[in-house]
This record gives sequence, C-alpha cells and structure tokens, in this order.
Amino acid sequence: MIVLTSEIAPGYKVTQVLGLVRGNTIRTRHLGKDITAGLRGLVGGEIQEYTKLFAEAREQALDRMVAEANAISADGIIGVRFSTSMVMSSAAELLVYGTAVRLEAE
Repeated sequence: MIVLTSEIAPGYKVTQVLGLVRGNTIRTRHLGKDITAGLRGLVGGEIQEYTKLFAEAREQALDRMVAEANAISADGIIGVRFSTSMVMSSAAELLVYGTAVRLEAE
C-alpha cells in the first residue's frame, strides 16, 4: 500500500478513485504520565510521555485507514492529512484521512 501526502504518486498513474478512507483514535491522558509530564513542565523540554502517546495514536489511526483502504481493494492512498481535536479536557481525537485509489505503474 502506497500512502502519500501528495496528490500524485511519482511513477504511477491513478486509474480509479475509490473515495475517502479514514482512521481515527481517541486517547486520554494517564494520571501517572500526567504527573511525570507536569514535573518535566517545570524544568522545560520535550514531554516524552505525550510524544510517545501521540506517536502511538498516529500509527493506530494510520493502520485503521490502511485497513479501510485494503477492504475496498485500493493500491494507494493519496492526499493524506492528519487532524486533531479535543473531545474533553483529558481526551483528544486523532483523525487521518485520504483518497483511496487504484494505481498502475507508468
């Protein structure tokens, strides 16, 4: 599966547009990680606990989008975008979406 943020796939031509595919996950913060992150906030720098949390969320959302594309026999997903939004004070949604296509090598 080719997954691209661009609207074109170099070396391939789009033979069919299958439509929108998406994947999402909603994650909440963990009390223990919040305490550690709060302490890091006092001294500054990267909050590694949240970096890891969002990296895992991105991978899960991407996996779900690719599974949706595979279910409709897509070869690729173009125009991939990420979006985040707060669901409640301690939870955030991460959404990834793109256009599922069938590709042919040029």
